[in-house]
Amino acid sequence: MLPNFHDKELLLTDKLSYRFGKPQRGDVIIFKAPQGEPCADIECEYIKRVIGLPGERIKVENGFVYINGKKLEEKYLPSDFLTANGSYLREGLEQKIPEREYLPLGDNRNHSRDGREFGVIPFESIVGKAILRYWPINTLGAMKKVPYSL
Repeated sequence: MLPNFHDKELLLTDKLSYRFGKPQRGDVIIFKAPQGEPCADIECEYIKRVIGLPGERIKVENGFVYINGKKLEEKYLPSDFLTANGSYLREGLEQKIPEREYLPLGDNRNHSRDGREFGVIPFESIVGKAILRYWPINTLGAMKKVPYSL
């Protein structure tokens, strides 16, 4: 999840909020690896950012993510960053996200296995959301809410 998260950082995961509410765009979630992923057989978990919500239409085109036809501004990524397509999110091909499913993407997309490849994930596979970074101590702090304009 570079540049926003680094290896060996420790995060506190809120496992209760989604019992009472739904994931929002920008939430950093922890979820069970989807079927067919290399570590799915050993109860592996992924950490990614929620980008697509149930009922939305999403596509990658010319290096940018579009939701319901509008370009998604992702200010937490470097300004020159381009999003590559994948086997699920193919260049210019719009996908509709089914109800109770979410599209997670990594912040380090050029080196991330995420929803562009394996597609959407069911709500039931979400373990929780990252709410606090606590190690190393000099990075201590709550996860900031990411503003989006669509």
